[in-house]
Amino acid sequence: MTRPLTVVRTLVIAGCLLGPATAAAQRVPVRDLVVDDQGVPLRLVGYGLVTGLAGTGDIAYTGRNAQHTVQSVANLLRRFDIIVPPELLRTRNVAAVLVTAEVSPWLRPGGRFDVHVSSVGDARSLRDGVLWMTPLVAEVGGAAMGTAQGALLIEDGDLVRRRVGWTGASGRIVGGGVVEAELPRPAFASATRLILRTPDIGTAARIAATIDSVVGKETAKVEDPGAITLTIPDSAGGPAMALERIRNLTVELRRPARIVIDQRNGTVVAGGDLTLGPGLVSVGGISLSVGGAPADTIAAAAASPTGLRMPTGATVQQLAAALHAVRTPPQLVAQVFEALRTVGALSAEVVAR
Repeated sequence: MTRPLTVVRTLVIAGCLLGPATAAAQRVPVRDLVVDDQGVPLRLVGYGLVTGLAGTGDIAYTGRNAQHTVQSVANLLRRFDIIVPPELLRTRNVAAVLVTAEVSPWLRPGGRFDVHVSSVGDARSLRDGVLWMTPLVAEVGGAAMGTAQGALLIEDGDLVRRRVGWTGASGRIVGGGVVEAELPRPAFASATRLILRTPDIGTAARIAATIDSVVGKETAKVEDPGAITLTIPDSAGGPAMALERIRNLTVELRRPARIVIDQRNGTVVAGGDLTLGPGLVSVGGISLSVGGAPADTIAAAAASPTGLRMPTGATVQQLAAALHAVRTPPQLVAQVFEALRTVGALSAEVVAR
């Protein structure tokens, strides 16, 4: 069931609204909060062909469409001393793709890594396809750092809705990439920096204080909200052991509540303690009333697919289940949660991706 997306209309019902976003305290390993600036991954890219498709590849009619795919296949056959005029090729079982990957700079030749594959033409689906051996470079025109090949894995999250049904125009190959050449590696020194995944001056200060209390004073210095400078003292274990010890330290953080919504399939991820306060929102034909309904009507919500009732204190998971039960489009799911946050009935950050 589809409904047009309209401008969000928000009405507030009289009643107490929730206060500022709550934050739950938890101890988090330093390794989950930072990235060693010497270990920034190397990004690789390549252009290749996926073969073995069941008629869902790039379309080519009388040489007018998918010329990049046709020419790529002709060039590939020429390497095997097979000459076929491009105008005679039909590529319904082949698709031109872009291959991307992130590789650790510490990986040596022979090391494997995952690669992501996405169509650059009009292929309807890459399901059951096999990626032909594809060189991967760090920059266009540069030397190949690795290669990728293998059978594609297409998960439910990679499926998109098209006229022919649910298809996958992208996928990944687990361990499909192999390092072929020595990667540019930074020097492993005793002085380094920790880069925060999410810059925050409070988090940086707590990490630095924890490091100084365990490793030694003046070991860590907050450079700015996004970086901590380390001066690792000489020890029998060397800088590697000191860095490992630092990464295993834990820091107590109070993280704000957050709800993450996937706008492709409507998946909602949130903490189990997030609840709803009283309010009324109307979004794209969906009307939601929170407050005044008995607890046993959470699942039923209302007989009408455009009207939902939830009791005060219902959880985010219960609301998500009710929205999915009436087949709310994924984009509207995100808008409903954002509208609840706007009126104060939901005390959490809403992230739609």
